[in-house]
Formats: sequence, structure tokens, C-alpha cells
Amino acid sequence: MTYKVALPDLVSNSYFPAIAAVELGYFKEEGIDAVIELIFPVPESFAALRDGRCDFVAGSAHAPLWAFPRWEGSKVLCALSQGMYWFLVLRNDIDVQKGDVNGLKGLRIGAAPGVDVGFRQLLIAAGIDAEAENITIGLPPGGIPEGKSFGVVAAQALIDGEIDGFWANGMGAEVAVTSGIAKCIIDVRRGDGPPAAFNFTQPALVTSQKLVDEEPEVAAGAVRAIVKTLNALKADASLATKVAEGLFPEKETALIKMLIERDQPYYDASISTDLVDGMNAFASNAGLLDGGPVAYDDIIAIQFRDLWKG
Repeated sequence: MTYKVALPDLVSNSYFPAIAAVELGYFKEEGIDAVIELIFPVPESFAALRDGRCDFVAGSAHAPLWAFPRWEGSKVLCALSQGMYWFLVLRNDIDVQKGDVNGLKGLRIGAAPGVDVGFRQLLIAAGIDAEAENITIGLPPGGIPEGKSFGVVAAQALIDGEIDGFWANGMGAEVAVTSGIAKCIIDVRRGDGPPAAFNFTQPALVTSQKLVDEEPEVAAGAVRAIVKTLNALKADASLATKVAEGLFPEKETALIKMLIERDQPYYDASISTDLVDGMNAFASNAGLLDGGPVAYDDIIAIQFRDLWKG
């Protein structure tokens, strides 16, 4: 049997450990024949998991809520890295300094469906009313062509002057910055914005409760494959270039090693209680979670947590 690992963004560092786990053969080492499939946007990838169109999703830990109310029917297996992992970049000619979330009045900010929730809640946590400030948040004009990754399209929209900035993965942000037309304003992992935002969400590997119940050895193997991949990428970031060749466009292939080196300090498969507490509050505030917080054990497949450290 072939197992499908869905990702909402392929040309990105955000979910790259899942791609690398397949391409470097770590799933295969665990006896799992796995393939990667792009399913955009984030809510649609989890709808695919719910409907049995894929077996795993490499996505945001909070995002099952779009398809699994209160996470019921899904299980988060492990982290792909730690902390909320999206960046805000703006055109260089906009007079806003690094870390300043108060200078966005009247700006057009590109953000993918689902991902936009992180930015909206970051603004709220910083005491900013996006509507009152006339901050427009949404897809770039023309949307996202089928098969394209959001960050790459958003970077081009910024270059073309169709938006003033965007909130997206590290790859999209780096494409814009290295093109010389943008600067990074918010990097939550490294201390920008309200501190609570770090634990809004994090990249994670998610599966269904059904797979955990019926094929626990496959679920465990998937966790081991991710842990092996994180350790391999921490030891040798150049493996990322090998993985990206043939999958990523040329420019993004050239950037991926540097992005993985930057992410290495956050490569830890564990999921903390602080993350779950912060994610519960984030999801409730965003209107994704009703009925109060969900217990750690009801979100996380705790039977596999001994595998997180390898």
C-alpha cells in the first residue's frame, strides 16, 4: 500500500522535513511506501485527511480544526519544528522598521486561507484592529494557480506591485528579500511581535485517529522517519539541496540549504504543553474552537511521544 503525505505548500521550508523524510528514504526504512502530494490550501489538505484522500498531512498543528471539530478524529503525531513559522515581509520602500506591527495602516497583505488566521491573531494580540486600520488581508490578485506554492506566487505579486507585503513561509519571504524588493518585518520565532504568538501553532505531522487505531505500527514508523530526518538535516543541511533538486524551481533550490540551517535550532519533534495551551487559546480566539480547551491527550498521539527524541 502507498501512503499519501499531503502538504499545503510544497516549495517551502515549513513542511520540508516531511518531504525530506520521503525523498531521503526514511519512510521506506520504516517499511512505509510514501508519496508527497500538494493539496492547497491548508483547510483542504485536512479535508482530504478526513475524507480518506490522504493518510498524513504535514501542516499546522491547529489546522485539523477546519475538518475535525475539537480535533476529534485526528491525531497530531509529532512536530516538524517548533514555534509559529510564518514571516511578514513588506516592500523596501515602506517605512516600517523590524518588529514594528504598528505601521501597517492601509497596507495590502497577502496571506493564504488558513495561514491568514495566524496574522490576524498576531495583530489582535498586539492590540491592532485590522479593519479600523484598513489593513487588507487575503490572496494576491488572481489567486494561486493550481500546483503553485503560495509563498512563491506572493513574492511575485510583491515584485509586481500588486500587494504591499505578505505573511507566508520562510521560502516565500526569502525569495522576496533576496530579490532586493522586500524586508522582513516580523519573525515570530526570533522574538518579533507579541511573545504569545510563538505558541499559536507549529508545523506538525498529523494523521487520522482511524490510522492510529488500525495501523499503529505505521503511525509509529512515520514518527521515527520524521525524527531521523530532523537529525539528518541538523547534521548536514546540504541534504536539503539534494532533496529539492527536481522538486523546487532553481532559485528556491539554491535557497533551501540556508533556510534549513536557519531552522535547525527549531528541529525538535516534541510537542510541549505550552504549545497546546497556546494553541487552544489561539484557536478559541480565532473562532476555530468552541466549548473550551481540548486536553493535550485528546490532540496528541501520546503513545508515540517516547519516539520524539529518537
